[in-house]
Amino acid sequence: MEFLQQLFQNQSYDPKSFFLIAGPCVVESEDLVMEVANDVYAICKKLGIPYVFKASYRKANRTSASSFTGIGDEAAMQLVKKVGDHFGLPTTSDIHAHEEAAQAAKYIDILQIPAFLCRQTDLLVAAAETGKIVNVKKGQFVSGDAMKFAVDKIRKAGNDKVMLTERGTTFGYQDLIVDYRNISIMSAHNVPVVMDCTHSLQQPNQTTGVTGGNPQLIGTIAKAAIATGAHGLFIETHPDPSCAKSDGANMLQLSSLEELLVQLVKIRKAVVE
Repeated sequence: MEFLQQLFQNQSYDPKSFFLIAGPCVVESEDLVMEVANDVYAICKKLGIPYVFKASYRKANRTSASSFTGIGDEAAMQLVKKVGDHFGLPTTSDIHAHEEAAQAAKYIDILQIPAFLCRQTDLLVAAAETGKIVNVKKGQFVSGDAMKFAVDKIRKAGNDKVMLTERGTTFGYQDLIVDYRNISIMSAHNVPVVMDCTHSLQQPNQTTGVTGGNPQLIGTIAKAAIATGAHGLFIETHPDPSCAKSDGANMLQLSSLEELLVQLVKIRKAVVE
């Protein structure tokens, strides 16, 4: 938790470093969250990268009504908390409505606002009022500059612990592009900025009802984000993305994470020296 205190209490952070938010898209089972957390924790400890465990307790935004949404909110939140307690990690998960904020705050350290809901005032205020860190994902339809209004809503509700996450911009009906100017633009709102390296590669609105993706480009997105000064990276990862119950098409194979992070540490060091 020390690096979070540096971010929000001292308003400073080592420019040579970056933090990682990572985990499976959704809580599928206790075995899965523990396996992913264990492996990512070990890698990050070895490389000196601060780590936040991520898993959604529920996927409220799915293309098809038949898509998996979760194992139940309470059970999933308890598992996220169990991971945090076991490994001594901060945790994060999405919230989808204002009435979820107080409940989720009992289990989770960073409340994440989904991109489609980044302008939802009652949700932002409810998250702020918990006193937890609030990470707002930039909507696919919103400019980096316009995200200042989301930040203002949270701060006016009495909470200065705000993060913003870039996750791509809608490009046509079935693709996203990343405008790296947004990392600098959103940093100017005096908040840490995270690059979502997996959701930014989604190919939404497929006629199959299953979102596609370009996971082969995760490294490209991550390297560019580190070079342009992102404070943190968001990477969803799974031991076998082909079997994942949500967003498997754009997740990183867990076995590929360490090699990528080694490269990213080298890039960040080269950029700041």
